[in-house]
Amino acid sequence: MSLIAIDGRAGAGKTTLARELYERLSQDKSVSVIHMDDLYNGWHNALNIDLTSKLETIIDAFVTRVEISIPIFNWTTMSFDSSQLLVPSDVLIIEGVGAGQKVVRDAGAILHWLDIESEEGLARVLARDGMAIEIHMRQWQVDQEEHFQRDATRKHAHHLLTSQP
Repeated sequence: MSLIAIDGRAGAGKTTLARELYERLSQDKSVSVIHMDDLYNGWHNALNIDLTSKLETIIDAFVTRVEISIPIFNWTTMSFDSSQLLVPSDVLIIEGVGAGQKVVRDAGAILHWLDIESEEGLARVLARDGMAIEIHMRQWQVDQEEHFQRDATRKHAHHLLTSQP
């Protein structure tokens, strides 16, 4: 069993890397993917102890090979209104801001960190998701930096992917 975490600032390409790894690894292994965007409880206070608790539950299920149902956040209704079934698999990929936090690393995850300058990341997110979320994204940038500083996520990465000099 392998646990892979992909973390970095918003807009860095984490979902793209997760999709590429899934495509490669699923050719001869069973692979599950968890997107952190599905776990956050909205914009405010998303990177908190509740998120860490969800990750602990997911990791425990993966390690013990137990099937669980994970509540999925709907960004349109701003509520958890569906679920994703996580079945036992050979590989679990967790991607998104907060995916590489200590609880995940302590479970033996291989952590990939994707670097991007914050304004470039913001521009990529707004191009993808629309200007209507700009005010939320600007606060998210503050929140993610505070999280990364507290957790020292980048410092603990096994692999660093960067387009920065």
